[in-house]
Amino acid sequence: QQANMKLVIAALLAGSAAAFAPSTTGRTTTSLDMDRRAAFGQIGAAAAVLAGVPSVASADGAVSFATIGRARGIYGDRIAALKSAVDAGDFAAVAAEKNAFILFNSGAYAKDKTKKAAAIEGTNKIFAAIRSKDKAALSSAYSSYVSTNSINALPTIDNDAGQGYSGDYDYRARTKAGAIYVR
Repeated sequence: QQANMKLVIAALLAGSAAAFAPSTTGRTTTSLDMDRRAAFGQIGAAAAVLAGVPSVASADGAVSFATIGRARGIYGDRIAALKSAVDAGDFAAVAAEKNAFILFNSGAYAKDKTKKAAAIEGTNKIFAAIRSKDKAALSSAYSSYVSTNSINALPTIDNDAGQGYSGDYDYRARTKAGAIYVR
């Protein structure tokens, strides 16, 4: 048995020595075999192709009926709330809400360029009247803008009259239209 054990150990040692011995056959080549210069050349060619086709990856800003409604609701309400300031001739209050006009125009008409251009023209008339401090021109431009763009204030909804929104991420939540029935 001792001789058999020595024979097994010798066979194991010879097998492990053969496994770790350097290979005598040549290295096989694959299609992945390339030098650094060739690799960077292919990367550059791929980048040039991608740069030449920018329309493939253009994003639309996630414009949907929900985002258009959100813009009309949030910024339209802010614009509608300016009625008393316009009637009083408070140019500073209207000028302070300049961003509401800009965001309404870009959000409510994100898909319709002609309506967006008309809304921007109306906004420009409002702010031209503010710069010239012309109360009548401001009132006329504001009334025209509101009627042309169908801007309405958010309705005031009472908890007993109905439900104004259904989730915390609704734009009507925490506004006067944000009533929700809770048992």
